[in-house]
Amino acid sequence: MNAPLRIGVAGVGTVGTSLVRLLARQENALASRCGRAVRVAAVAARSKNKDRGVDLSRYRWFDDPIALAKADEVDCVVELIGGDEGPAKATVETALSAGKHVVTANKALLAKHGLALARAAEDRGVALAFEAAAAGGIPVIKALREALSGNAITRIYGILNGTCNYILSRMEEEGLAFADCLADAQRLGYAEADPTFDVGGFDTAHKLALLTSLAFGVELDAEAVHVEGISTIAPLDLKMASELGYRIKLLGVAERTKTGIEQRVHPTMVPKSSSIAQVMGVTNAVTIDADAVRELTLVGPGAGGDATASAVVADIADIARGAFGPPFGKPVARLDAMTRAPMQRHEGGYYVRVTAFDRPGAAASIVTRMAEANISLESIVQHRSEAAVKRDPSGRSGAPVPVVLITYATTESALRAALDKVIADGFVEAQPQVIRIERE
Repeated sequence: MNAPLRIGVAGVGTVGTSLVRLLARQENALASRCGRAVRVAAVAARSKNKDRGVDLSRYRWFDDPIALAKADEVDCVVELIGGDEGPAKATVETALSAGKHVVTANKALLAKHGLALARAAEDRGVALAFEAAAAGGIPVIKALREALSGNAITRIYGILNGTCNYILSRMEEEGLAFADCLADAQRLGYAEADPTFDVGGFDTAHKLALLTSLAFGVELDAEAVHVEGISTIAPLDLKMASELGYRIKLLGVAERTKTGIEQRVHPTMVPKSSSIAQVMGVTNAVTIDADAVRELTLVGPGAGGDATASAVVADIADIARGAFGPPFGKPVARLDAMTRAPMQRHEGGYYVRVTAFDRPGAAASIVTRMAEANISLESIVQHRSEAAVKRDPSGRSGAPVPVVLITYATTESALRAALDKVIADGFVEAQPQVIRIERE
């Protein structure tokens, strides 16, 4: 049997401790599958005395992860520090320059520096593996890089953030407001004290950028992702979506179009009959549209110590077997340049909720402005609450009421221009709510 693959774990938080446990538990099985032993040799973290629920005394301890990356007794560095700069970046760069393999779960680091790090790995003939950086325990990286090599992929989309999916699921099922669900998610540990990275859509955007590069063989371009979060979603939007046969999810969508690759993250209405609409709670899902397999949906845990550690171990096992190639499926020099498809050219159906003053001419003005922009309406619903009806059965109070429009396929630019005119007409209060519709 070959010499053991010696692992250095930089960052011993939730995922790091789960990884140490999993490698110990699966030591014999991994040795049998890989043809060599896989063993933790060293760990690095800021606090040596913290109780992590796992015995780390048998491993060499480093206060400095960069020193761990240089250590002679480490062959493969697992970076679990997090962040797109600082110690995480320095640790990975040091390991690669020293000719050591790297496994990371750090999507923010890869989204910002992935191409440069991939070049460094290719130059030194070592692995830069990141199965755990997108969709947690779902093996979507391996599927894109290996299993679907014989397919031409046209679209990849999915639920890539468990925090947002949990919040939207609770809002729909219990009629709760966004703020209440967010507070509950923070109490349960699903959301950070500062949840902006998750609920603002940025976490999903980083993961989508990685999947886009792998799916379409293009250079990584996280700056090209159009990003919207979920904080403006109201219980009424979820209620109306349900009545219309849809469910609202925060999706990351990458699609090859006539004008280039479109990358977008935003709340989306999906048909209740679709596979992705059934995914509730903190679960993640990724759907891949391709010519040979047509539609493939992968569903599983998107976060958590054990699920993420499982993905990390999958990468470690490949390295132990010597089964690794270019990080993004083909050498960085052979990746196609990213041609951005601007959101202004996005075409599809839309859900639009405007708060219109309940007086003569309001609905007619909205419909007229849509018609002027050549936007056809599938439906228009004025949603007056029971309390409002009791106060004024005639519906002539002039008070603001929600009006919901469902459009047929139109362009982003046409819809935005029409809504600007609706606002200028003075019949609506506040900014309209716009949610894109992804049909099957």
